Amino acid sequence: MTFEIAFVLAVIGLAFILFVTETFSLDITALLILSILFGFGFLTPEEAISGLSNPAVITIALLFTLSHALQKTRVLEYLVVKINRLASKSRTLGLGVYLLTIGIASALVNNTAIVAIFMPVTMRLAHQYHMSPSKVLIPLSYAAILGGSLTLVGTSTNLLVNSIYLQNGGTVSLGMFEFAKYGSISMVIGLIYILWIAPRLLPSRTVTSSLTQSYHLAGYLTEIKITAESPLVGSTCKDRQINQNYDVMILDIQRDGQLISQNIGSRILKEGDILFVKGSVESFLRIKEVEKVTLLTDEKLTQKELEKQDNILMECMISDKSDLVGQTLMESNFRQRFGAFILAIRREGSIIRKKIAHVILRSYDTLLVYGSREKLNELATRGKFILLGEVDQKLEKVRFWWMSIIVLAMAILLAALGIFPILKGALIGTVVLLVLKVLKPNEVYQSINWQVIILIAALIPLGLVIRSTGTAAWIGSSISNVVLSSSVEWQPYVLLALVYFITMVLTEVSSNAATAIIMTPIVMVVTAQLGMDARPFIFAVCFAASASFITPVGYQTNLMVYGPGGYKFSDYIKVGLPLALTLFVIAIIFIPVFWPF
Repeated sequence: MTFEIAFVLAVIGLAFILFVTETFSLDITALLILSILFGFGFLTPEEAISGLSNPAVITIALLFTLSHALQKTRVLEYLVVKINRLASKSRTLGLGVYLLTIGIASALVNNTAIVAIFMPVTMRLAHQYHMSPSKVLIPLSYAAILGGSLTLVGTSTNLLVNSIYLQNGGTVSLGMFEFAKYGSISMVIGLIYILWIAPRLLPSRTVTSSLTQSYHLAGYLTEIKITAESPLVGSTCKDRQINQNYDVMILDIQRDGQLISQNIGSRILKEGDILFVKGSVESFLRIKEVEKVTLLTDEKLTQKELEKQDNILMECMISDKSDLVGQTLMESNFRQRFGAFILAIRREGSIIRKKIAHVILRSYDTLLVYGSREKLNELATRGKFILLGEVDQKLEKVRFWWMSIIVLAMAILLAALGIFPILKGALIGTVVLLVLKVLKPNEVYQSINWQVIILIAALIPLGLVIRSTGTAAWIGSSISNVVLSSSVEWQPYVLLALVYFITMVLTEVSSNAATAIIMTPIVMVVTAQLGMDARPFIFAVCFAASASFITPVGYQTNLMVYGPGGYKFSDYIKVGLPLALTLFVIAIIFIPVFWPF
């Protein structure tokens, strides 16, 4: 082992440690790795920025745009809800049809977008079937992952592996629908598992009937009545510094049967006013003693009591494109910007109810929001949130809305027929939608998941370094030695099992893009050393890199359903490990059938 190989292995190890510990966001980690390699002279300036011009990166960005254009029409929600109603008589049949439709949609549209679109629909479906959302949200993520493996464009991993494969000596591009030969088998087996086995393993952890119960807010919401002796009379909440002194949030003021929800802090309070408040028991006792108010402890607020006039409670998720990520509620001035309150935050299986104004927000945090219906509807566009409450099942017939469907379908069809590469079709399609004003320029920029683009573009040079320093050859030789120790007829199967298993493990603890970038050049080298066709093993990398079922951090869609489902880390291991091992065995059996050694 040379110094260069040892250094590159150390850098790869550092990358995995940072991915697992989440010390930095994925894109920052990728940029850090790129900077180390560039700074120590392993990359030329041209190589360091080569990821930005990689066809896969440009294609992925364009597909984000086409997916957004399709989302604007709400055609996917409309079709899925209509199809599901046809199978509404049987819960198993209804869920089966629903998840199958989700899988097929994920084959054509980015599966992260699919999960964002259908989380509200899925939670509504859980309510319809009298189920906890925790019984159906992991299945939603798994169905989207399985469906994304059906086509070249279903997941960014497939496009990325195809690009690296061609750059490292691959002769024929991976076909648009070639993935479906094995992908359809894995999806059918996966759906059978999801429908009949997963429900027995998944917990019933969240309550569908009441959000206040789901977030365990019974002891944190109550009513306070202002007495004649209270110093609050004739003063305002802002003057008395109620929030700062007692860590109590005033949600509404009830006066003479009317609910006051605007400019609460500046309202002159009167005797007999009833304040709807959120805080802790200690806070309530302190404000009672100092401000001489009466606690209506027998009137703990429920969701039904809160939702008066136009005010509603709703769950919403912070998308990874929101400008609130990395800020606290206080820093973001949330109350003034959106005219709504955050009552609690659900994050990775835990609920944060105290001092939430100082909590730094993360992507896919689930917020329990209280405010007017109009204000909450604005959150989806102004704040880049995913609303998990009400579902709009109507088609949005914006200008030339049907062109979004035609453009995406034509781009995929022409690529499948070999007439256009997918990059050309996606680029022309995006320009057509811009010219027809179906999309606005700012929508194009906002629709692109820049974290994913930067992550992939920054890590692609790592693949170049792995090959140029001999690291791929060194790792390939180690794998070859293991393979050659078995009998000749079993050697391809041993290599296939090693490639799939290593990829599957790495993708659970890091980014699937990082795993694909590392594993693809290694596969190209080891198959060349052993004199085998690389194609079946490249497909193994594609399927294994996307087969992230065991941890919430391995795949973005798993992380998205973590909070809304009220899951724990162990839930993913319990339900995901049997599925991952089943698909591992199925892959070893069927991949050689469709792509012979």
